[in-house]
Amino acid sequence: MGFMSISLHYTNITVNDPDEALPFYRDALGLEVRNDVASGGHRWVTLGSDAQPEVEIVISDPHAGRSQADGDAMQELLTKGVLPMLVFRTDDLDATFEKVRASGAEVLQEPIDQPWGPRDCAFRDPSGNVVRISQAATQ
Repeated sequence: MGFMSISLHYTNITVNDPDEALPFYRDALGLEVRNDVASGGHRWVTLGSDAQPEVEIVISDPHAGRSQADGDAMQELLTKGVLPMLVFRTDDLDATFEKVRASGAEVLQEPIDQPWGPRDCAFRDPSGNVVRISQAATQ
């Protein structure tokens, strides 16, 4: 049996409202909208980066594609701010931090050198999701 390649194509972020989240992900982080699909009163917006053209982030609301009960559970976790964080990498952390901070995003952590290697910072998106941005340690 030969080697099978596998790679990440989509990852999902639950947000309260895609329209509210778009300025953060598109304008502040600089991701490009690749697709915007409406279905059944919900929207799925995919965004990507030229640095990784094959990977897309899908933003949608808690009830998109879920039962009422599951959507309610996701909404509760989103409201608590305990959904999994997203971590981006940049080659210029300080410039990226300033651009995102200038957008009005909530700053959780200014850029610092972490003891395990990277220099990073953290924000909350408009829905309360934690978004970290890191820069590889320089040798």
